[in-house]
Amino acid sequence: MTGIITDIQKFSLTDGEGIRTTVFLKGCNMRCLWCHNPETLLPQPQQAVYPEKCIHCGHCDRCPTGARVTLGREATAQAVFEELLSDLPYYLASGGGVTLSGGEPLLQAAFSAELLALCREAGIRTAIETNLSLPFARLEALLPVLDIVYYDLKAMDDRLHRDWTGVSNKPVLANARRLAALGVPAEVRTPLIPGCTATAENVAAIAAFLGGLGNVRAYELLNYNPLGEPKYAALGMTYALPGLRPLPRATLERLRDTAAGHGVPVSYR
Repeated sequence: MTGIITDIQKFSLTDGEGIRTTVFLKGCNMRCLWCHNPETLLPQPQQAVYPEKCIHCGHCDRCPTGARVTLGREATAQAVFEELLSDLPYYLASGGGVTLSGGEPLLQAAFSAELLALCREAGIRTAIETNLSLPFARLEALLPVLDIVYYDLKAMDDRLHRDWTGVSNKPVLANARRLAALGVPAEVRTPLIPGCTATAENVAAIAAFLGGLGNVRAYELLNYNPLGEPKYAALGMTYALPGLRPLPRATLERLRDTAAGHGVPVSYR
């Protein structure tokens, strides 16, 4: 089975427990206005152009300076697994493992299932990061080869969710309940976007919902990250939220405190 990936990020410390390798898959069904990985939105490989690196040599098809870069490559699950296997000692020593991210990895569910199965057979702990909005059957098929599910819950208000992601939150909430009914360990994140999700009302509503599920081990608030903004120009895209800035520490602490008290540990970064 082959898939389209954009990156294999080693020694990741933010995509699960311990030292991990994160595999970023291409393609996403959401269109979050703040997306900091726009190179993962389309399912097929695409070109990024960095004019400041161009030396006008005329060799665009094999650019020597990185002014033209292909984002996304086809790879077999076996080939990706062999690359992941080189860090097995780090996974075992740290309690880490492999995380599939994106994009939305459930858009490549068959590839994801094969890769995760290879990891599990090798004794590597596995995780997935998903927006949880696709039909539950896609995720359910992967549960036997997953140790934990990380998912985003961006907004409890459906209209707000639709306006800022292009997708309803109703399947997200329904799938969260189904995961809970199955007793699948989960950790949940909310990206804090000024003017959108970064409100006490939204964070409190999400925390209350999560507290009632029973399977959520942790709730993490993610400060807005502007580092993805320059990628849009390279891809010939327009960023919808130019000039937006991360929230100050005091605001993060207030939102964390707002989310506390619902039976789920809350943190921010």
